[in-house]
Amino acid sequence: MTSQKRRSIIGALATAPLWTAGSSAWAQGAPTSLKISHQFPGGTINEGDFRDRLTRMFAEGVTKRTNGSLKFEIYPGSSLMKVNAQFSAMRKGALDLSLVPLNYAGGEVPETNIGLMPGLVTSYAQGSAWKNAEVGKELARILAEKGILIVSWIWQAGGVASRTKPIINPEDAKGMKVRGGSREMDLILKEAGAAVVTLPSNEIYAAMQTGAMDAAMTSSTSFISFRLEEVAKALTTGRDKAYWYMFEPLMISKAVFERLTKDQQAAIMAVGAEMEQFALKAAQTDDVAVAAVYQKAGAKVVDLNAATVKKWQDIARATAWKDFGARNANCANLLKLAEKLL
Repeated sequence: MTSQKRRSIIGALATAPLWTAGSSAWAQGAPTSLKISHQFPGGTINEGDFRDRLTRMFAEGVTKRTNGSLKFEIYPGSSLMKVNAQFSAMRKGALDLSLVPLNYAGGEVPETNIGLMPGLVTSYAQGSAWKNAEVGKELARILAEKGILIVSWIWQAGGVASRTKPIINPEDAKGMKVRGGSREMDLILKEAGAAVVTLPSNEIYAAMQTGAMDAAMTSSTSFISFRLEEVAKALTTGRDKAYWYMFEPLMISKAVFERLTKDQQAAIMAVGAEMEQFALKAAQTDDVAVAAVYQKAGAKVVDLNAATVKKWQDIARATAWKDFGARNANCANLLKLAEKLL
């Protein structure tokens, strides 16, 4: 090889991107685009389902704070991947971020079922306290071990929509086909005499429309966004009291997060925390708004009182809590720590 050829090769190598192990476009400072997936109807940053709005507000905030080094693509309505595939995809680094009910991962990670544990969280104040309490820190530790980091802590009150009569007391569910939304919710429904139906919230409308399901438990926001007032004749709200609250966080793949710069990581966590107050106010607003939507549609709207909440909670203690605590040591410890906040 001539000296001139050798100099040409060395020069080419010096100017080529270094795609060696551990390097990436992120490490070189190039703009990075991250994908956010969720199952809820899409809208705009100002209108629509607040969970979709939150992802758009989060994306805008992080992009601004990182001077454009991080950008985001939002995929609403399960347009990127199926609902139940999101958690696993994040663990593998195949999906960047998702806003999804944590308990949807219960079949893969049993501990996540605490995110929809009947009777364990009975107010927004109690749910909001989890983040900085022992239970929240332990849950975050477990998720981090599984490859997931919590970006925004979001809680939503739950209610019940029915094609026929309202479900208020446990005995009202007897003989009905009801979607609970988690293994633990299903256990209390079975104890009440209901037949359980398992499917994600974005499939409730079709199941109720066809009669495959009589009633469904989900959040106030989902009752509105999925237009369930079109197929429901009764609604039990969570606007005053509720016996279950759903943990529906914005999460990021740990593998993806760790490839970002320290400044990008800090921006994601800071903006994620800022979104929590917006989520709280929006969820509470929807708890009230859902009643008006269903009343306008001609549905019978009812609320719960403390005595009714306790009936459901007593059943949950004897069934769902007992079952969850027996799953493994982590589950037992999470339950014990959560009970400290009751």
